[in-house]
Amino acid sequence: MASKSTYEYYKNLKDMSPIRAIAETLMNNHAVRKIDIREAYEMAKKQNGVTITDIPMCKEFVELHNLPKDAKVIVDNHGNIIGRTAKARRFYNREDTSRKNKLEGDLREAVWQMQQYPLIKAEAVLGMDKDLMIKATFVTTESDAANVFHWLLNFQPYDSVKEEYESSPILPIQDIILIAFNEWTCDDPYYNNVGAPQLALVEEKHNVMVNLGMRYFGERKKGTLTMGWTSGIRIGMAACHGGIKEIDFGTCNDSKYHDLGKRSIAFYGLSGTGKSSHTNAHDNGGTLPEGFSKVVLHDDAFQIDLENKLCRAWEPTLFDKTDSRPIGHPDWDYALALMNHSVLDIDGKRIPAGQDLRNPNGRALLDRGLLGNYVNRCSFPQALIWLMKDSVLPPVLKLDNKYLAIAMGAALMTQRNRAENVTEEELNRLVFEPFANPFRVYELHRDVNAFLAVADNGANFYCFNSHGYWKNSNDDLEKIPLQTSLTLQTAILTDAIEWEAWEALPGAMIPTRESIEKILPGFYDRYDPDKRGNIKEYHELLKNRFQQRIDFISSSDIQETPENFNALLNALQLKI
Repeated sequence: MASKSTYEYYKNLKDMSPIRAIAETLMNNHAVRKIDIREAYEMAKKQNGVTITDIPMCKEFVELHNLPKDAKVIVDNHGNIIGRTAKARRFYNREDTSRKNKLEGDLREAVWQMQQYPLIKAEAVLGMDKDLMIKATFVTTESDAANVFHWLLNFQPYDSVKEEYESSPILPIQDIILIAFNEWTCDDPYYNNVGAPQLALVEEKHNVMVNLGMRYFGERKKGTLTMGWTSGIRIGMAACHGGIKEIDFGTCNDSKYHDLGKRSIAFYGLSGTGKSSHTNAHDNGGTLPEGFSKVVLHDDAFQIDLENKLCRAWEPTLFDKTDSRPIGHPDWDYALALMNHSVLDIDGKRIPAGQDLRNPNGRALLDRGLLGNYVNRCSFPQALIWLMKDSVLPPVLKLDNKYLAIAMGAALMTQRNRAENVTEEELNRLVFEPFANPFRVYELHRDVNAFLAVADNGANFYCFNSHGYWKNSNDDLEKIPLQTSLTLQTAILTDAIEWEAWEALPGAMIPTRESIEKILPGFYDRYDPDKRGNIKEYHELLKNRFQQRIDFISSSDIQETPENFNALLNALQLKI
């Protein structure tokens, strides 16, 4: 087996945390009934708040899991909260002894409350590749059956991969335990409260996640996945909240591309920066050479195996927003389940509507077949791209200094906008999310070490500005169309760009005029950093943005690794 049960993992049971002991005891209660994906589906259909639509569930998935042939997509609609709640998170291992004791006691009380309800559990496996598989158990109430069904869709039902799992390499990792209890009651002001108390309790050292008072499926998915990412870090891999695809140039019609072989390219960015657009683009807007072959690993979550120099997928499905998918969109053919959608009567049929008509953040679980050809492992990334909405950056930078490359990832950022009704000062204040992963629950310096190792193993790093580049002011920007960025992606993959130093930032490079004009005529003059209007003000904002990056890293735990800390800070020094 891949991961280990509690009894197998802990040579000394006293090393197990009380949080895991509480979760393990509940999981093994004789009254907790184990169900499979078929029973979860039947129970979900009867759950309050669930609507059975007339949209057929993706046929291939129905056949894979022996679901009813006429299985329909269900919609699970929630109330006030229709997204993840970061304020509800409490990190057990960051608390002092007194607070830990409190969390342990409150969890025991919550479990006692849970046991007044009929309880169910289900088993799944995280990891699509036979060499990286972790078993997980989800314990909850019968009233939460829809989330059990969604969870089994999002990962792999244990019984569907039991034989493969039991023959996979043993990992020095505990099985994951997820506990959820929607009906939790508690009036303690220590916990987040939005009409009712909420707690997302994270115990990453012992692979336990607890959701109390939280209905949204994204809490179950990302909570479980967070344990997977963290487990990968614990065994020396790099955790990636990003998308990655592999292009095979050996099949191109023009033999001049054949020597490029297979090349993987990964994208990391916050919402709206183009991560999915770049990962899922069929042919990069028509710029890839004819005859290429493409496979996608995933558009949201994977792990880089540094020892074996390859990448592995965690999940068989996609959990996508549907705000840009109207009725009749071809992606509905891949639908498995929906959350927080309006449902319309169209010619006597119940049809879910996307486009966020009922509420923001409508979501769909979609079969990975939507991506076209997909794989469970792919080659080590030849290129990693940080996607940022930073108006002071040119459309593309090659980060030729590894410390600058990792500093830009560690200080990956976005900007607020005027629609958020914030002050001018706040408009210029960057929002940082290191490596675009808001689900990191371990020290940032561990991610820095992991990505430095990715660089040392031969990956190249780039930065794409997906916002717009200063033209005359921070409000008057030179647009950077998606087609331009897709063209740049292909040029990077095919080694079509030659690079020259960007004088303002040592270690960063921009395309040479001669090389880029062959690919995108007019690009060099349009985006030349030296031809910004009101260049003095531009340089002042550029210095301000990089000082914010320096300040962010200076205040982080990266300082616990002094050599890397100093190298990253030095790499962010401008020369203007």
